[in-house]
Amino acid sequence: MRGLRVVAAIAASCAMALASPAAAKAPLLSCPLAGAPFSVDGPLVDVLLSPRASALLRAAFPGKVEGLPPLMATTKAPTFGAIMSIRGMAKWMGWPTASLAALDADLRQLPVTGADRIARCARYDDDRPVFRLPPRKPAILLFAKITGFRDGPSVEAGQRAVERLARENGWAVVVTDKGGVMRPEILRRFRVVVWNNVSGDVLTLPQRAAFRRYVEQGGGYVGIHGSAGDPLAFWDWYLDRLVGARFLGHPRDPQFQRATIRMERSPLGAKVPAEWSLTDEWYSFTANPRQSGAHVVATLDERSYAPGPEFTMGDHPIAWTRDVGRGRSFYSAIGHRPEVYDDARVLELMRAGIAWAGKLGPNLKER
Repeated sequence: MRGLRVVAAIAASCAMALASPAAAKAPLLSCPLAGAPFSVDGPLVDVLLSPRASALLRAAFPGKVEGLPPLMATTKAPTFGAIMSIRGMAKWMGWPTASLAALDADLRQLPVTGADRIARCARYDDDRPVFRLPPRKPAILLFAKITGFRDGPSVEAGQRAVERLARENGWAVVVTDKGGVMRPEILRRFRVVVWNNVSGDVLTLPQRAAFRRYVEQGGGYVGIHGSAGDPLAFWDWYLDRLVGARFLGHPRDPQFQRATIRMERSPLGAKVPAEWSLTDEWYSFTANPRQSGAHVVATLDERSYAPGPEFTMGDHPIAWTRDVGRGRSFYSAIGHRPEVYDDARVLELMRAGIAWAGKLGPNLKER
């Protein structure tokens, strides 16, 4: 009988522990904008997530929010609302802007509650992926967490391309969409982290710090197309130091154009034709990355397509490298259309960029 009572007591104790609120997973609260004031310049989705803030927005723009496409109006990630502000949306959709200043003042008066913080951080994660790496193979981490705009065909084609390059070059590759992979003990197992069309703010503050340390202490970064293509972003180090450029926009009519690409004197372009043409979506940037110390690998000839006055840069880099502390960064803006990932020239540029950033081949040195 005594044994039965002990077993019953243990069972009751376990049941209480399982039912206890303390045993439940605590909400994530370490996202970068958790406590940021409501504003017309913050993410639209954070306003839509708050009943009080959303009511102010709807009062300022009667009927406009209800008319937004689902991609922009949804509060579930991925959502365009994570990479677009109210100010940007008003410009994009042609809404009247006279009420923006008053709306911003009203939004900033709202307190940011605990519920607001939880809702804002829900699109982040701290999930630790489980994987096995084969011995004696240099490893690549292919990172594809997306909370903003997700173009499925582009992401999938980019993944297939990196996996193909890994097979052909004897690299191991791990694919994840979990921000929780950004831990020092995990990152140190990889030579390079490839961001595959990542969109939206995706890392918590501790994850940001871990990834920054990884790069500055000698790790590699490769950014593909949309990984530097958000109209609204909030991580200055990532944009200004790691990538070295901020997205301005791309032509919309037509969105995809055939353009001439010219390779510069760089070891990364040694096996790519000096001049070639490709149809894709062509990004422009707010400033020339060459001016902030980037080593340009390839440029666009703006005479070969129609960027329009808004997106004309003159000297128009489209792929480049940077040294970041002891680490290396390679970014290529090529890669919206899935078809480009089957192009031998694009694949060679990706291969060279990954090998250079991850120090996976000959000791290629930029100038």
